[in-house]
Amino acid sequence: MLYAPPNAVPRANAFPTSPPSADAVLLTGFYVQPEFRGGGLGRMLVQSVAKDLTRRGVRAIEAFGDAIPGESEPDAAGHHCVVPADFLSSVGFKTVRPHPKWPRLRLELRSAISWKEDVEAALERLLGQVTITTAEPSHVRA
Repeated sequence: MLYAPPNAVPRANAFPTSPPSADAVLLTGFYVQPEFRGGGLGRMLVQSVAKDLTRRGVRAIEAFGDAIPGESEPDAAGHHCVVPADFLSSVGFKTVRPHPKWPRLRLELRSAISWKEDVEAALERLLGQVTITTAEPSHVRA
């Protein structure tokens, strides 16, 4: 997975659904080897990126999806650099600017964090504020 602030991706302006939102990081590349597809690895990668960016204070991830995968030309390494729109939708991205070929999709990061992680973070904050003191019983003397 490759991602960067939109101002670091000048070719993003070539898409008809540009510009990406200023409060989002742009997902610019994503590839899982065919033999590893279909087992949830892609979803786990997106969740890892979401967690990383949330910790950095980023509000959302945006990507230009490929609504008709397979018709695009691969890059020099044989990979398609634009992520299939169907995959993005299946992992929680929502279309913010429709287009027949190159829709722009967005994943709000607060919705990408599972309730379990929210509960764990809340417990950690709570337990971090609790101090445990132990008092020696009055009848024990050293």
